[in-house]
Amino acid sequence: MLKFAIPAVAALGLIAYAAQSQATNADAQTVAAPMGWHLSHEGNIAKLAYGVENSDQLALMMTCAKGQTEADVYGEFRPATLGLVKASMTTAAIDPLSGGLADQARISVRDPALQSLVRNGKLQVEGEAGVFELAATRPERRLIGDFFAYCGSGRM
Repeated sequence: MLKFAIPAVAALGLIAYAAQSQATNADAQTVAAPMGWHLSHEGNIAKLAYGVENSDQLALMMTCAKGQTEADVYGEFRPATLGLVKASMTTAAIDPLSGGLADQARISVRDPALQSLVRNGKLQVEGEAGVFELAATRPERRLIGDFFAYCGSGRM
């Protein structure tokens, strides 16, 4: 009986250890990536987004074509400014974040809220959760400046 008990206990111990290792690895993989400002280009369109890099987890995205003085705004949050203009209900654009119909707005790249983002690295936004501020790190501020220079805003 002892011949069978020792290998069985050893096998159960190895199974328990393996299960614990897999649970630890699963926990490590579910750590959320940090949110931040990211710039990308798709053809002649520049995209400035606040969210998790290389994912669909975006809180705010602004797009513009080279030299365009207005940016299209998408996402859960919008710049907290009176200069934000909701797009016409007759244009049924596709939202690049969700793939569904866009709840799109437009804003001048010279809007004071966006100038604050360029100058101070801070943008006040509003959404269902209320009004709060999105901040940019020094490297992110360079990307933000590149976006507005591309959009044709000139110096702000």
